[in-house]
Amino acid sequence: MTHLAGLAGVSAISFAAIFVRYAGTAPGTTTFFRALYALPFLVIAWLLVKGRDTRPRQVRLMAVAAGTFLAIDLTIWHVSIDAIGAGLATVLANTQIVFVGLFAWLISGEKPSRRNLLVAPVIFTGVVLISGLGDAASYGDDPLLGAITGVIAGFFYGAFIFTLRRSSQGHDAPPAGPVLDATIGTFLAAVVIAPVFTADFDISISWPAHGWLIALGFLAQGAGWLLINRALPRLPAIEGSLLILTQPMLTVLWAQLLFDEDLSSLQWTGVALVLVGLVGGLVSRADRPREIRAAET
Repeated sequence: MTHLAGLAGVSAISFAAIFVRYAGTAPGTTTFFRALYALPFLVIAWLLVKGRDTRPRQVRLMAVAAGTFLAIDLTIWHVSIDAIGAGLATVLANTQIVFVGLFAWLISGEKPSRRNLLVAPVIFTGVVLISGLGDAASYGDDPLLGAITGVIAGFFYGAFIFTLRRSSQGHDAPPAGPVLDATIGTFLAAVVIAPVFTADFDISISWPAHGWLIALGFLAQGAGWLLINRALPRLPAIEGSLLILTQPMLTVLWAQLLFDEDLSSLQWTGVALVLVGLVGGLVSRADRPREIRAAET
């Protein structure tokens, strides 16, 4: 059951970029509704386990603060999806592994392993190839913009994961607690960021866009991460790491099937390099304490 829960969660979040493309709303608008539609589901999930959530107030506030980084990440990531497609944007956002390691080194003194140092150039070589290098066959309306915004999204995604991890260390709480707090922070930040970041921010959207945004909030922001956070602490480290890596691979597959995102040979090479680098980075983190690994997801 644990493996099935984890796979179901990863499958749910792998559709996030797909729902974004189908919704077709402005980046800031998408972030706003993603958080808004996730909140009722997460509140109910948290109320069911409220008695087991004993985190102090300052810890919960730190999780809320982590959500502000997620709001920035998502808004920029939505720009990347528009520029380079759902599959490549998702692969690029997962460069967060490099930035989490960087933050851990600079702020917490967790020195990177030799493997981490080796995979970083491999990942960013892949990013350069994904940008197209001026290749006329490259997929995307603006591959260079998509690659740049994808990596920036990865930076803020890494900041989100690192901050949420720090808020969770030493505190045992049901998954619904931290996910709810972070989503509250995402929503509050989106209220401020979205109208400033995108001139075409608009809450008066119609169907079917609302339907896709509801699916985005419920499945990707809510149910998906609850299932993942439930499964990962119960899995061996290497299995959990590889499970997370399934997300970008599935998104690339869905994008190929649903949108015919026909990548160039250079971009496929870039995807391969990024995924190889992510495997190396994730496996190198598999030796770390389980309570830390679980908090990072």
